[in-house]
Amino acid sequence: MSTVIASSPFVIGSGVDAGRSVAPRTRLRLTRRGRIVLTSLAAVPVVAVALFAGLSAVPAVAGSSSADVSFRYVTIEPGQSLWSLAESLAPTVDPRDVIAEITSLNGLTSSSLEPGQQIAVPLGY
Repeated sequence: MSTVIASSPFVIGSGVDAGRSVAPRTRLRLTRRGRIVLTSLAAVPVVAVALFAGLSAVPAVAGSSSADVSFRYVTIEPGQSLWSLAESLAPTVDPRDVIAEITSLNGLTSSSLEPGQQIAVPLGY
């Protein structure tokens, strides 16, 4: 007599799973949109690191156009703004142009000034 062993996805007998059918395992499917989202999420940190490394590698040196400018220092008075400073330095010139030169010469990131602050202004005015 010979013995035949058959495999079945269902458990037969008196175990813990007796009488309960085991659901077949489903495969995870990644759609095209899912692949795009996953790739984008993986690329964001790489791009952020590349931008940060690129920006920190830029030297903090003034441009060649401002390197040739002669300047003097002016002390900011209480209530004085860049606009009033530009108008007092060059009353016949557009104040926006003077403010742009002062901002680039001093490397200012905002237009707020503090009383007593030393600001470099071009000598041409």
